[in-house]
Amino acid sequence: MTDSFIVSVRDLTIGATTDSGRKVQIIKGVSFDIAPGEIVALIGESGSGKTTIALSLMGHTRPGCAITGGRILMQGHDVTAMDEKARSGLRGTAVSYVPQSAAAAFNPSQRILQQVIEISTIHKLMPRAQAERKAVELFRALALPGPETIGNRFPHQVSGGQLQRLSAAMALIGDPQLVIFDEPTTALDVTTQIEVLRAFKSVMKKSGAAGVYVSHDLAVVAQIADRIIVLKGGEIQEEGTAQQILHAPVHPYTRQLVAAFAPVPHSLAQIERQAHEKPILQVEGLFVGYGPMSGGEPHVKILKDVNFRLERGRNLGVIGESGSGKSTLARAIAGIVPAYRGNMLLDGQELHPALAERSKEELRRAQIVFQLADTALNPAQSIGTILGRPLTFYKGTAGAAREARVIELLDMVRLPAGLRHRLPGELSGGQKQRVNLARALAAEPELILCDEITSALDTVVAAAILDLLKELQRALSLSYMFISHDLSTVEAICDDVLVMYKGEVVEALPAAQMSRQAEHPYSKLLISSVPQLDTGWLAGLEQDPELVAAFSRR
Repeated sequence: MTDSFIVSVRDLTIGATTDSGRKVQIIKGVSFDIAPGEIVALIGESGSGKTTIALSLMGHTRPGCAITGGRILMQGHDVTAMDEKARSGLRGTAVSYVPQSAAAAFNPSQRILQQVIEISTIHKLMPRAQAERKAVELFRALALPGPETIGNRFPHQVSGGQLQRLSAAMALIGDPQLVIFDEPTTALDVTTQIEVLRAFKSVMKKSGAAGVYVSHDLAVVAQIADRIIVLKGGEIQEEGTAQQILHAPVHPYTRQLVAAFAPVPHSLAQIERQAHEKPILQVEGLFVGYGPMSGGEPHVKILKDVNFRLERGRNLGVIGESGSGKSTLARAIAGIVPAYRGNMLLDGQELHPALAERSKEELRRAQIVFQLADTALNPAQSIGTILGRPLTFYKGTAGAAREARVIELLDMVRLPAGLRHRLPGELSGGQKQRVNLARALAAEPELILCDEITSALDTVVAAAILDLLKELQRALSLSYMFISHDLSTVEAICDDVLVMYKGEVVEALPAAQMSRQAEHPYSKLLISSVPQLDTGWLAGLEQDPELVAAFSRR
């Protein structure tokens, strides 16, 4: 360990105590260095230890966890040997933190400027007037609109992308030598993500601070990191420059991560033979809204005149930014959010807009799989009960026959039979999403509406879910409507794509031709904003500023 490094971590071990009192080691002998001005990315699947290691650099551990061995040297001082008062003095000055959810980091009742300069006030780093001037300089450096006045707003009065950049200003106000970015662009749309990444990269270069960037998104990491550390199970699998890790990975797990980034595009060979059949789903002039009705129109309109056909055996992708109406469309088709105008036909038969008015057979034939399995699965019921309920509801299956069918469903989604005795809280994110899918399959549907079902999953787990969906389609002759903001996911599973913007379909085109045939300006912006596995992609990206301003809610 030398003075040439901002941070030196040696043989770091972190332990945790389970609810039953059992002690487990979650970080196992991790060592690495960070040089001044260097940005190091920590990547890996959920549970790999990325955030745990990043938080430990501030001397912080989550409840139930503790640093049990090793050293963390920050400017030559061992963070693990400091008392809590010394660690508090470190945070916000020597090291600072940009969270995944900026909204959770801001007090909704205080103006933004007051919160951004709070660190400088607490640590008495500079006079208030100087802190306010510095905050405005940071707002300008982070390409925020109206840098002189944006600080006067409250958090709810700015967009998600703006709030994320404001959280970076909060982290940088105390001139830290190390900034920790904990998946700060995960919740942002791709068009917004580009602006935030550009701003982060620019302001870090100007400040000269070192950075730790926690992410599971290799393409995002490629744009900002100098070095990458690949983690799995609390251990370092591989470490190298961004260029080497992305283009010449050595460890099998790193190779798996890189391979999972770009799933194999969907083949049309099997489904083209069935394209002449009646569409499994047809939507005509669909309007959805909420609020008080006036003249037959709701106060707020979400979907406006949506039209499309989904042929039997084909898969339809629906893409667009947050708030474009993608999920509302899926919920309207499922009957969860009633449409106030328009028609929906399932295999030629009209579907009633309201769920309560649909027959059991109509409910059975079209199932929805939700984005967050955590909230979709009852935490108090066993997996066997969760899967058994639709069997009883739709088929009247009970007793030994129900138990046997539950085991079959688990096998369909590649889960062991023993899992049926567990609760959802005992399963991983990928396992829970497979259970979510198995519950939909219990009804033996013809159409499954998939609402962002891989967005909360790590790259490798998401790729496995996509492979499973393809297998199930071949075996059960299913059709999917796939809601997503991830274009590579849509290309991997879908035949056709609808591009949505502000509740309207602005373009429909074949998935395989998205990048070449897109004509609408918003489609082009969306496609061009998807990060590539190339360290020079962001620097070389050229987009029309007027187009970005027109369609991006930065």
